[in-house]
Amino acid sequence: MSQTPSPQPRKFAALRDKLTRPYLFGAGLSMMADNIEHVITYWVLWQTFHSPLLTGFQVISHWLPFLLLSVPFGTLAERFDNRKLIQLAQVVFMLVSLAWGILFLTNTLELWHACVLLVLHGCAGALWAPAEQMMLHDYAEPEDLPGAVRLNATFRSLGMLAGPVVGSFLLWSLGPAWGILVNILFYLPMTYFMMRTPYTGHTRSGFVLNQRPTFGETLGVLRSVAHDRILLGMILLSGLVALGVGGSLQVSIPEFATTLGAGDEGGAGYGLLLFANGVGGVIGGLLLEATGAIKPTVRAAAIATILFGVTTVTVALTGSYVVAVASLVVGGVAALASASIGQAMVQLRAKTQERGRVVGVYNMFGSGLRTGNGVTLAVLGSLLGIGWAVAWGGIALIVGTVIIWLIMAGQQRRNAS
Repeated sequence: MSQTPSPQPRKFAALRDKLTRPYLFGAGLSMMADNIEHVITYWVLWQTFHSPLLTGFQVISHWLPFLLLSVPFGTLAERFDNRKLIQLAQVVFMLVSLAWGILFLTNTLELWHACVLLVLHGCAGALWAPAEQMMLHDYAEPEDLPGAVRLNATFRSLGMLAGPVVGSFLLWSLGPAWGILVNILFYLPMTYFMMRTPYTGHTRSGFVLNQRPTFGETLGVLRSVAHDRILLGMILLSGLVALGVGGSLQVSIPEFATTLGAGDEGGAGYGLLLFANGVGGVIGGLLLEATGAIKPTVRAAAIATILFGVTTVTVALTGSYVVAVASLVVGGVAALASASIGQAMVQLRAKTQERGRVVGVYNMFGSGLRTGNGVTLAVLGSLLGIGWAVAWGGIALIVGTVIIWLIMAGQQRRNAS
């Protein structure tokens, strides 16, 4: 008896769907607004307080909520309408921007104001992430989910790429107060679209967690994840990327630009390095979706992660500006491939009744551990210099990925036998 072949994934299926398309654009705009806020507020905070401690707190406050709250917020995504959770996150983003604008206009900004608003902004991002990822299961057929995850990551990368450009323009043309107030408008499309979409994040599966799990049951998902070595491997791989490289490339680019003779921080050479760092993710996402060349497999995730580690080491140690630019572009492609494959595999392998919490665990490792990356960069950077600190992070990523790959490959062989 012949078996019915599995449906083949359609290229750019998410962009062809009239409901998914505005969801992707809304996510990109919200991510752009997130980065615009960083551009404007970080500049004002430095000009106002000139505090290196506050600079460090900016990084910690952004990522620590992901580390501490991703699993509880994943539980909320299992229990409640994800449209409402996304809207709540967008409203918090907008209220934070409104508060910044009022404080800037009235010239009443104090240090404690900044700390509270930075933490609230980080919490909004942590709340948004699992709900946004859960919604993709309604928008995409199972065979199209990897492509939907990849395109979602591509549009978010596009938002991250556009954020500094638009933020700098708003800061230059309108000033920080009116610039941050205008930024509120970019959160509105996603907020409005969540009023129009029929999906809840539970529509396709039909499963909703009806009762609040205990604290032990919430964290018990970690034991469930540990029983699936492939799932655990993907989560550990995301944590390894966050801890080994995290945001170290972005914050180190001014140092690399100076070392490579690319002029001052505001020069075209510096700007091209920043652009190359972001454009690789956008180009990579579109190329991977157009060609369908890379499938969501353990091997593909491991190779992409190793390539990202290699390009990171190359950027950190090269003396050639051209090599650095090319490596940043290739590294952007590899980083997006690694992240989108890992996220797709996690969402496909997670049990329906635990999916929100499993996605929360993935975000806890993949985003929350970036907090630790800032600490290691500071310590190693002071001892070895920024270049070698970033390079050792890339080397650790390569070695760790090889080890995780071997363990997962062994598990797959045992499962096959």
